[in-house]
Amino acid sequence: MTLITLAHGSRHPLAGETVSALTAVAGARLGVRAEAAHLELSDPLLPALATRLARRGHRSAVVVPLLFTHAYHARHDVPAALFAARGSGLDLTLASPLGLGPEVESVVAGAVASDADPAAQLVFYAVGSSRPGANTEVAALCSRVARRTGRGHTVVYATGAGRGVGIAGLSEAARRHKNLHLVPLFVAPGLLLAKALAAAPGIAALRGATIGVSRPLGTLLAPLVQQRYLEAEASEKARAA
Repeated sequence: MTLITLAHGSRHPLAGETVSALTAVAGARLGVRAEAAHLELSDPLLPALATRLARRGHRSAVVVPLLFTHAYHARHDVPAALFAARGSGLDLTLASPLGLGPEVESVVAGAVASDADPAAQLVFYAVGSSRPGANTEVAALCSRVARRTGRGHTVVYATGAGRGVGIAGLSEAARRHKNLHLVPLFVAPGLLLAKALAAAPGIAALRGATIGVSRPLGTLLAPLVQQRYLEAEASEKARAA
């Protein structure tokens, strides 16, 4: 079966390139054809890609959503995209999203160990969600990574209400800690993250702080995408047996 990764989509010029690179690495690990699709903002959308693959003779694919939380996109947009692709002629099997489990914890902890000054306070930067519990789940992941790597940490959400959100949240973290390392909980570059990265030098200068930065997780997530594909493939084979 073909691998299709399903990202949210972004107007950031490097977002599609990063998702495509992740998809290619995961496909190479699996030894299958791999294509990237999006929910919105970027091409191709899932229905268009599914139609194109079906016309080229492909019969089935596993769709791996590149999402960390079971919030609005996972609960509404992903099922809607699969429903819209139902007439494509391609049999689609939906895999579990990336999630916030031990696999993602290991990936983020590895990035922290590789990138961050051991003395730096970690600032985890996540999109944020209006779904009750989603931000709590993100915060729990960040706490586990901080404990695992022996660091202090703060969680800042790019969206939401309150003084500790977005640029204001980063500025407050820099007021309290003079050695920070920003850890983006993003699969790929996006406009929300770009806004924070653009503001970081000014915040550092204003607060007299140092702010290091990790890159979005990108191809580091390829083993997890591979795992989600194999789980879905095994489940589909068990149902067909």
